[in-house]
Amino acid sequence: MAGCGGAASFENLMSLDVCSPHRGSFSTEIDNPFLPFPVGHRLVLEGQESGALLVRITVLDEIETVAGVDTRVVEEYEATDGRVVEISRNFFAQAADGTVCYFGEDVDIFDEAGNISSHSGAWRADGERFMPGIFMPAEPAPGQAFQQEVAPDVAEDQSKVLSLGEVIETPAGTFEDTVSLLDRNPLDGGEDTKVYARGIGLIVDESARLTEAAPAPV
Repeated sequence: MAGCGGAASFENLMSLDVCSPHRGSFSTEIDNPFLPFPVGHRLVLEGQESGALLVRITVLDEIETVAGVDTRVVEEYEATDGRVVEISRNFFAQAADGTVCYFGEDVDIFDEAGNISSHSGAWRADGERFMPGIFMPAEPAPGQAFQQEVAPDVAEDQSKVLSLGEVIETPAGTFEDTVSLLDRNPLDGGEDTKVYARGIGLIVDESARLTEAAPAPV
């Protein structure tokens, strides 16, 4: 959601040491309260943005080793007016303190004919130039700002915690225990707002709102 915050809002970024592949231990069992990724968990968000927008997030029963760390693979599918626009495979691991760390993504961008046209924005942490970022702090608090992607000139997204406890209505229900984040892309200046609900995960992604949450199989 453009127009919120600004460059000055992203000063004093949190240390990324907690996500360094060179220290500590990580788990693919991701149970951060605001970003749970149990295998089989699926979220569907829908909205209007230059057409009917569909975002589907699925936690796969797959492990990918990135920068020497086992990560959980989470697929994100995006379509507009029924046409696939992008499919990404995102790599996450949880640090010992509960921070969810982001190790990169494989990206397929599709043209109007349904063919893969590019892999723009794809990156993987290598423990050197490209490093894992923080995707969700262990204990989000208003004012926290952090790098989500650390791939210079490729992907450099940052995020800032705007508020906790905003009451959000979606087609899937009303949520009160939430955290609202402002995401910013320093490479193009773009900004948008995302909202996460405890025990669910992403419920608002720009104009798209949660319409379905399928829990992981027991």
